[in-house]
Amino acid sequence: MIIGQPVAHSLSPIFQNAALDQIGSAVRYGRQELAPEQVPAFLAACASARVAGNITLPHKELAMGCVQWTTAVAQRVGAVNTFWTEGGTLVGHNTDVAGASAALRALIGSTPAVWSELPVVMFGAGGSAAATLIALQDAGARAITIVARTPSRAAGLLERLEIDARVVAGHKAASALQDARLVINATPVGLRDDAWPVEIGLLPPRAAVLDLVYRRGETPWVRACRAAGHRAEDGLRMLVEQGAAAFECWFGVPAPRDAMWDALGIRPVAHPDPA
Repeated sequence: MIIGQPVAHSLSPIFQNAALDQIGSAVRYGRQELAPEQVPAFLAACASARVAGNITLPHKELAMGCVQWTTAVAQRVGAVNTFWTEGGTLVGHNTDVAGASAALRALIGSTPAVWSELPVVMFGAGGSAAATLIALQDAGARAITIVARTPSRAAGLLERLEIDARVVAGHKAASALQDARLVINATPVGLRDDAWPVEIGLLPPRAAVLDLVYRRGETPWVRACRAAGHRAEDGLRMLVEQGAAAFECWFGVPAPRDAMWDALGIRPVAHPDPA
């Protein structure tokens, strides 16, 4: 199951139940909306019943204190989005890094030399940013700029993650974007409306775009970026890949990714060679 507040919009039950069907499991994956004060008791009950699942906003950081053991990745991110029970112990893990890594590889590739010279600009320093920053660091990115409305928050995040990056205030976004080859939206802009986090005209011609916000049919910003000639995708690949990584933690078998995508009625975007 997936817990959060709100959680009715989550696509995870659609593709996780398709994956469960594919492996012949009778287990079902559902949704449970919880207020923050309900989360500790609910996860304790999950441990007793050996229930596994996912955690989404706004409970990922809260869950760190509700599980009995956290993986190294969860400790690094400072958030739990996946849980299960081992030997009576409730384990907390974070698969958002794996999801972000898959989305980044799809856009840019995995060659370390490419990443080390790639100027990356990320908007936002909230919950989604931490996992993405770790994925960038693991890919080999060394030229990272964070554009944030509250620079002190971004600086604090970088210090906690021990990542070396430049922080720029929001009103200086245009100058920060001048040499960007990858632009990432890690803000909630566009989640509930058609707003764009960055004007298309500010993007350098060769910049790729990753929007961590997702919608069926992509976000308007991603569609506009692709129409303008940019390699671009929204957060759906990240969502499916983090879900696939969670599935593999729960069941110890490869996740049936084709079945997961088929359940959503779409296929992952195929990008041209980024060279």
